[in-house]
Amino acid sequence: MPAGAALRWSCTTGDGEWNAGRDRSGNRTANTVSDTGQAGAARSPRCVTLAPVTGTVLVLGGRSEIGLEVARRLAPGSTVVLAARRSADLDDEERELRAAGAAAVDRVEFDADDVARHREVLDGVLARHGRLDTVVVAFGILGEQARAERDVAHALAIVHTDYVAHVSVLTHLAQLLREQAGGTGRGGDLVVFSSVAGARVRRANYVYGSAKAGLDGFASGLADALHGSGVRLLLVRPGFVIGRMTAGMSPAPLSSTPAQVAAATVAALRAGRGEVWVPAALQPVFAGLRHLPRALWRRMPR
Repeated sequence: MPAGAALRWSCTTGDGEWNAGRDRSGNRTANTVSDTGQAGAARSPRCVTLAPVTGTVLVLGGRSEIGLEVARRLAPGSTVVLAARRSADLDDEERELRAAGAAAVDRVEFDADDVARHREVLDGVLARHGRLDTVVVAFGILGEQARAERDVAHALAIVHTDYVAHVSVLTHLAQLLREQAGGTGRGGDLVVFSSVAGARVRRANYVYGSAKAGLDGFASGLADALHGSGVRLLLVRPGFVIGRMTAGMSPAPLSSTPAQVAAATVAALRAGRGEVWVPAALQPVFAGLRHLPRALWRRMPR
């Protein structure tokens, strides 16, 4: 194990995620985190060994709650690069990642909507850090459905951020990570967040849902194109996530927190999976909902 890295494994119970391992001094550590983020007792955990991470983790969307939760879990021994607008204001996020064990935290100015500068930003990160081991693409907006139905500019803004900007940055990243892999098979990992909103688009949020449907299709095709290149793409399909983006909204059934989405994402990443639904129960649910008559489907809430 590389010097300074923390050996960790992750266990899950009915109450939440349980992390354990050895700290940098070799002392065994263990803690439990329940679904509400409070300490609790682990019960009959199922465990997966997590390989030590000591590379560079890039989070595109450095203020994203889910992106930060993923980065926190990958932080021990790693360099974490937070890319966001107003990157000078990421002091709290940097402190959190350093407390989680990051070897270093860097900040990069990044505007997802400025697609003309995507390659410049990515080239700059590579120049500073040498390689990218994990890239978490975590930016996005929810927008307002009612406004988007009467304001074309707002509808286009949602689609631009949630689909067009993703197509741009993922295409650049695929090229860069393929080159990084060379003949070694070590190109790195891409993490992309789709949504169940794109699994079958609902009338209640069809602008956002259609953008996510497009992203889901693009990322699925890109994953197939990257097969055998040494670059892996993990596509994450969360349901309703209780967080800043959905503040004031009533949670839908089978909702998750950013921490729960991140725990499932990292577990899937470590297991080498290509897709993960969060929570897992949503996959069979939406397999059935695909067959719901349209007259009923159009009445479905957000």
